[in-house]
Amino acid sequence: MEAIPSISTQKRCAVVTGGNKGIGLEICRQLASNGILVILTARDEKRGIEAVESLKASGLSDVVFHQLDIKDSSSVASLANFVHTHFKKLDILVNNAADGGLFMNVDAFRALPHGFDDVQDSDPDMLKGILEQTYDKAEECIKTNYYGTKAVTEALLPFLQVSNSANIVNVSSAYGLLMFIHSEKVKEELNNVESLTEERLDELFQWFLKDFKEDKLEANGWPITVSAYKMSKAAVNAYTRMLARKFPNMRINCVHPGYVKTDMTCNTGLLTAEEGAKGPVKLALLPENGPSGQYFNMTELSDF
Repeated sequence: MEAIPSISTQKRCAVVTGGNKGIGLEICRQLASNGILVILTARDEKRGIEAVESLKASGLSDVVFHQLDIKDSSSVASLANFVHTHFKKLDILVNNAADGGLFMNVDAFRALPHGFDDVQDSDPDMLKGILEQTYDKAEECIKTNYYGTKAVTEALLPFLQVSNSANIVNVSSAYGLLMFIHSEKVKEELNNVESLTEERLDELFQWFLKDFKEDKLEANGWPITVSAYKMSKAAVNAYTRMLARKFPNMRINCVHPGYVKTDMTCNTGLLTAEEGAKGPVKLALLPENGPSGQYFNMTELSDF
């Protein structure tokens, strides 16, 4: 059992999900470099511990590991109990863990001239044999990206409320923008956060998955390519705004980290993980008078 840093230092404390590699690991590194005590979480215990050891070897001592599968309620409860036992409060939550919702032919995808910029709903046939969506993958993607993010957030909210300066950062995607949804009705519902409810989001997902199963995505105006990922991130963006309205004393924002070289992009991105982490870290460190309920494109304020 590793030693838990003492909280007598009054350091600010952060949880980062999906922290063992890519953008998540880099977010942990940059937060720890800014004097934040970081709880790095990952589904795979071995990889998570190795990630913490690599950060400690580079001189960042205030990083601890806790296993977390954001889809597993007992795993989420275990993390909440860990935070309660050792830290009593939480100042920063970065929801970074995500699922792409696709089977990818890596070599064929890397052969595309512009990577994900070549993924267009206007020509979905071009992606046959390169990106494959199945119902099971779609369901898993939504369960992870939206419901997993929501479960972790709700479990840790009591500790964030104890902080006198709490920030929640939801790592989203440009694919979560409403422009990728073709149904004006669905777009309008997701954009109207004054009347949108979590129950209605559940209903929209049930409708989306039913249409996915019945091959009616195009007919009913859903995204056609990378559809579950796009819907899950659009829901994360909506949930972010709903939370921000509910907790006006916190800063709660979502951010597109940019097109980053990671496993999820088959390393076809334009940015390094270090560059991709800059936006989430900026939002994690926002001052008390910072913006809330907003969408950032990398480090710049943007719109939904």
